[in-house]
Amino acid sequence: METAAAIALQGFKGRHMLDFTSLSRKELQALLALAADLKERRKRGEPTPYLQGKSLGMIFEKASTRTRVSFEVAMFELGGHALFLSGGATQIGRGETVADTAQVLSRYVHGIMIRTFAHDKVEELARHATVPVINGLTDDHHPCQVLADLQTIAERKGALKGLTISYVGDGNNMAHSILQAAPLVGMNVRVATPEGYEPKEAIIEQARVFAKQVNTEVWVGHDPAVAVAGADAVYTDVWASMGQEAEAETRKRVFAPYQVNAEMMKLAAKGALFMHCLPTHRGEEVTAAVIDAPGSVVFDQAENRLHAQKALLVATMSDQLREW
Repeated sequence: METAAAIALQGFKGRHMLDFTSLSRKELQALLALAADLKERRKRGEPTPYLQGKSLGMIFEKASTRTRVSFEVAMFELGGHALFLSGGATQIGRGETVADTAQVLSRYVHGIMIRTFAHDKVEELARHATVPVINGLTDDHHPCQVLADLQTIAERKGALKGLTISYVGDGNNMAHSILQAAPLVGMNVRVATPEGYEPKEAIIEQARVFAKQVNTEVWVGHDPAVAVAGADAVYTDVWASMGQEAEAETRKRVFAPYQVNAEMMKLAAKGALFMHCLPTHRGEEVTAAVIDAPGSVVFDQAENRLHAQKALLVATMSDQLREW
């Protein structure tokens, strides 16, 4: 018998996942339900061969631990195969156009995952590919991480609707994806950054449109105390992301007041979760006392990358979704 979530995802096969703008509220909820189900099946040792005979091409132009391992394991456990394609070892690293690469890979594989810098490269890949393209991370968006984050919050809190997530730090890809996704699941979102490091205005306005539809709150400002006050989850990220190494010392000075420490966590709601996409620089954006505290769910988030991405792979590539 088909579940409501499976029905909601019936039209998802072949779709790209570049950011959260392409998802409806029902589709996002269905992906989270599928992720939870696949996680339980793994715990019970049940096989889930939904991608038997399928291959995923994985293009990496940024270093990776969680993204590479979780996608490779996901494809293996779903009965498929993942191919690691280092940007520097492929023709795309020697000048072949993104359009040509997209068309060639589409003749070989059933899906493409890319982890790169400029978001417009992922958009160009998707325009020319005839198979689904998944954004494994760009400088502007990190949707796979936030899928796992929402799954983690739901596991710990029992539900998402009505909760408040606070993001403190750089207005980067994590801030963008949280702003896009949180209103879709009925969460309030607050973002505090130093002046000059705010999220892109277009993303903020997009989040406000989403929030208005479900009567939730979007707040973006510069005071971390305002952002964290009463929050159910407090999120941060590194102050200097890949490609920003030259700015690291300047950013340490600018972001120092935005460190998530024990005093800041006291402003959050009782039982608030601490969240981080990892890797972390302990003693910079977060203290060891916070990341190692019982309320920290950073390793749950990392684990759920596997399950959330399995759901995304099944939804975009499987011929067997009706059997779920």
